[in-house]
Amino acid sequence: MKIIVTGGAGFIGSHLVDRLMESGHSVVCIDNLYTGRTSNNAQWIDNPDFQFIEHDIVNPIEMENVDQIYHLACPASPVHYQADPIKTAKTNFLGTLNMLELAKKCSARLLLASTSEVYGDPLIHPQNEDYWGNVNCTGIRSCYDEGKRIAETLSFDYHRHFGVEVRIVRIFNTHGVRMLENDGRVVSNFVVQALKGIPLTVYGDGSQTRSFCYVSDLVQGLMLLMNGNYIGPVNLGNPEEYTILQLAQTIQRLIDPTAELVFKPLPQDDPQRRQPDISRAKFNLGWEPKVPLEEGLSKTIAYFRELIASQST
Repeated sequence: MKIIVTGGAGFIGSHLVDRLMESGHSVVCIDNLYTGRTSNNAQWIDNPDFQFIEHDIVNPIEMENVDQIYHLACPASPVHYQADPIKTAKTNFLGTLNMLELAKKCSARLLLASTSEVYGDPLIHPQNEDYWGNVNCTGIRSCYDEGKRIAETLSFDYHRHFGVEVRIVRIFNTHGVRMLENDGRVVSNFVVQALKGIPLTVYGDGSQTRSFCYVSDLVQGLMLLMNGNYIGPVNLGNPEEYTILQLAQTIQRLIDPTAELVFKPLPQDDPQRRQPDISRAKFNLGWEPKVPLEEGLSKTIAYFRELIASQST
């Protein structure tokens, strides 16, 4: 098939590109390189079945004979999406609109990478897909939270009004090789701090919880959803729940047991609890994560160790 991956030079997108190329598809990677890196796709650059287009999907793009669109383009960490919140909102609204228009024109199937952030600071736990969320629509995170909510709205409206085939996934915390060093998310923060001998920064008292899925498990779920009959929305994430303090202590033990922990005030609208109910993914996709937390963390740590070592030579 001819498959577009928007955000295909990014962390998750590049792993998806790898899997699609290995499966024998023709892949077009579209990325504006805001948080993506061409080095993430380097192994495919000379392959005739791979095409990289530097383009911002806020602007329309013309293409023909497309079978599938994995729409992942949007900065996903608070550091990056809050740096230019208006651009983030435009990427979610206009970018999704442009990709849906392309899907409509090509009779392609579109998978929207939505987020667990649509649940906001949830009042039910764990979160299932029927929960409508508790989102602050005027807060500093809302450019992303509400952006993804309107992207879901657009996708379902294009499905209902124009018959566009859509798939909606809500992605929970994901980590792994190719995360950015300055990503600002908790796994990369702790790992980089521990490797550099900097105290690990825990926000609040560390009692807030998250669930951490390794990237290979997530990509498998994306492909199962795209190629199955279930529309979604469907949660993809690891249902094992850890406090941020537990995560810090695990990374401390794996890298440097003498590393110091420092506590700082909690950022605005930071969710207190986040854990996916993956019953729908199990039932409709036959999917559940396979990589345990420490195994995935070991791979992430090895990646960052090599990255930091290369910077000092």
